[in-house]
Amino acid sequence: MQVALDDYVWAAGVATDLVNTAPEVWHGEDHLPDLAALAGFADLHSIPSPASDLRAVHRLRATVRNLIDHPDREHLITGASSLTSPAGHVTLLADGTRWAVAPQRGATISDLLSLICGIAILGAVQTLGVERFRACGAPTCQGAFIDTTRPGRRRYCMPGLCGNRVNVANHRARFKHRDA
Repeated sequence: MQVALDDYVWAAGVATDLVNTAPEVWHGEDHLPDLAALAGFADLHSIPSPASDLRAVHRLRATVRNLIDHPDREHLITGASSLTSPAGHVTLLADGTRWAVAPQRGATISDLLSLICGIAILGAVQTLGVERFRACGAPTCQGAFIDTTRPGRRRYCMPGLCGNRVNVANHRARFKHRDA
């Protein structure tokens, strides 16, 4: 597997999805509770590695969350640079115009996710700026995300879930106020 250095948007999606599997986002329920869930996460994101080191992935998840929660440029760059340490070598992709980094031989899923999250953070900081690292705007959510949308106006960690909940609550409040 190679991760293109300019593919930070995909990588930021993986990083966002990883941090939002944590129990604090799901009111105590961990969405990566076992190796089967980790394997499903890897399959969902086309990450080819045996899911074997769940504790390492949980530690990585906490590290990435800490970086997103403290969007200071130097903190992000230092932290993301350390995440890319499982990188093996940088190569030119077949198209001859883009560079990619490959993990070291025998890399674990934690190593691959670390590399992907490091690329996500470094790419987003360089291209979009630190203001794109945010907490979810839903009042009942503890999620976080890296906003890679073009206008940079994303408000929710999971727009289909958190955004929908906020819209439903606002709709119900309008009707409740109207009926009162």
